[in-house]
Amino acid sequence: MVRRATGGRPAGRGSVRGVRRPELRLPPLQPWGEGVLEPDGDYDGLEFRELDLGGQDGVGARFMDCALTGCAVDGTELGRARVLDSVLTGLRGVGTQFAEATFRDVELVDARLGGTQLHGAVLERVVVRGGKIDYLNLREARLKDVVFESCVLVEPDFAGARLERVEFTDCAVKGADFGGATLADVDLRGAAPLEITRGLDRLSGAVISTAQLLDLAPVLAAAMGLRVE
Repeated sequence: MVRRATGGRPAGRGSVRGVRRPELRLPPLQPWGEGVLEPDGDYDGLEFRELDLGGQDGVGARFMDCALTGCAVDGTELGRARVLDSVLTGLRGVGTQFAEATFRDVELVDARLGGTQLHGAVLERVVVRGGKIDYLNLREARLKDVVFESCVLVEPDFAGARLERVEFTDCAVKGADFGGATLADVDLRGAAPLEITRGLDRLSGAVISTAQLLDLAPVLAAAMGLRVE
């Protein structure tokens, strides 16, 4: 059974509360036999390795204590799925559907994804480490104790999302949309570059560095209607 972390790192200088990270120890896993995912399927203690899951329908499925390694997920339908106490490594694909899914105590490592749909999803104690994700749709999602670490996010969409204790560490954030989002204890200081195209007025509850403030100054001025001459 997976052991979970019970606490996070102390908040730096009292500015943000630390993120609670998952601490995963998977049990011995059984290889998943050849076949296809099933809607509302129940997958427990299984290893999915180097499989093409593209276009398969696993809507509402439950993955518990699982490892997905090197799998293709182009157009895979996993809306409302529950991914619990699991490690996802080297996933690759375009248009993967995770709308309204739940991720709890999960590591997503070295993913190469594009247009991943996570709108309305719930992410709790999740680490996204390495890899590159283009056009990540997290609209109206709820993120709590989530870390984006050493990864590249191109045009991530956090519009209307709720972010609590979310940390960006040594990662690139390009063209982010925070329109209508609600932030609490969000640490953006480790994002370089940090590019925000919308929702600068929603950053209350986040912390940025002095250098990031200077980089964002032209966009902030434009958003406020200020002329700098």
